[in-house]
Amino acid sequence: MLQALGHILPIAVASAVSSVPIMATIVILLSQNKRRSSVPYLIGWVLGIGIVVIGFTLLASVIPEPSPAGQQIVIGIAQIVIGLVLEAFAIIVWRRTRGKPAVDEPKWLATVGSLGPWSSFGLGFVLNLRPKSILLSAAVALSLRGSALTVGETAVVIAIYTALSATTVAIPVVGTLMSPEKTEAWLVSTRGWIARNNRTVTILILLMIGVVTVGNGLTRL
Repeated sequence: MLQALGHILPIAVASAVSSVPIMATIVILLSQNKRRSSVPYLIGWVLGIGIVVIGFTLLASVIPEPSPAGQQIVIGIAQIVIGLVLEAFAIIVWRRTRGKPAVDEPKWLATVGSLGPWSSFGLGFVLNLRPKSILLSAAVALSLRGSALTVGETAVVIAIYTALSATTVAIPVVGTLMSPEKTEAWLVSTRGWIARNNRTVTILILLMIGVVTVGNGLTRL
């Protein structure tokens, strides 16, 4: 199980520092709806992470087992493919954002602060269906499939991955609900920093996780 944890930790970090859910969190927490919408948003985000990873884990379980060595080769090839797709995704992000102002935010963020509890819950869940999140979840599932874990061990690793991935949303939500006056200035400055550095962080994270995933795949060949 420790080997599986070692494989999923960098992926959990990549999921946790994803700028889109963090920005949505900040917008909600700076709005008038923070007390009624932030917790549903957090619940949707956490459930989404867990359900998507579980779904890909179940899908990975159908990988044929002609032999232990053959199974590892199949998993390794799949990991290499996902890693290369992550690398390609990083290049696409770089090309699409090159030359655009760094402070541009997605237009849909302007409406997030006005969402009610159920809409916020849905937003948190749906954000796990973005291409980046799906690729990361698939990478986690393949790592679990290749680690020969029991059902209980798999559940523990998924729970740890979900908890780590959710920290950057959970901590601001809990902190703001406990002490909104102390966190407001931090939220404003963090929003500005993410807006200025979002593309650079995203590209570097995608490149890093792509390399890690390809490396994990190569070790199985």
